[in-house]
Amino acid sequence: MYLPAHFAESRPAELQRIVREHPLGALVTCTNSGLDANHLPFELDDSQGEAGTLRAHVARANPLCEAIQGTPVLVIFSGAQGYVSPNWYPSKQETHRHVPTWNYEAVHVHGVLRILDDATFARGLLARLTRHHEATEPRPWKMGDSPADYIDALLKQVVGIEVGITRWEGKRKLSQNRESRDVAGVILALDERGNAPLAAAMKRNAP
Repeated sequence: MYLPAHFAESRPAELQRIVREHPLGALVTCTNSGLDANHLPFELDDSQGEAGTLRAHVARANPLCEAIQGTPVLVIFSGAQGYVSPNWYPSKQETHRHVPTWNYEAVHVHGVLRILDDATFARGLLARLTRHHEATEPRPWKMGDSPADYIDALLKQVVGIEVGITRWEGKRKLSQNRESRDVAGVILALDERGNAPLAAAMKRNAP
């Protein structure tokens, strides 16, 4: 990932926040037929391994299940993002030397793949994911709401995976290369246009 110093994000807490708030990651592997990407909701466990562990599940029919244990992989997470018009910069009215751009947050997680064909692992992972993502529902769905034989049959169709993290790489392109009044102008425009997540990211990143 091209990473100018002023856009680099290396703080572990900030990188983990982005992954937890935007858990759908693109798991990229190199196969005999070329690059492959699977889009999966991940669970991050920062207590396992030196740099943490990602966990997910895939369909048993997915060729990823045939990957060799320890295969190097890359998981890409995208955080807040959105278009930025040069008209939002107050300084544009003075110089007219601005062009459109795109602000965004991205985290690249490098690691090694482990395949876990274990029903107990899959059940526990799915139960935790469900509890987490159903937490804001007025009547959260839980696995026990469905017949046990139905859940057991579905569990046989999935395989668990883990990514032992070896390296984190983060980029937050949030107008850090602009003067403060232009940053404020972008935040105001984003709020007015309903892009609250990107506006909040920029506010959080402002000095």
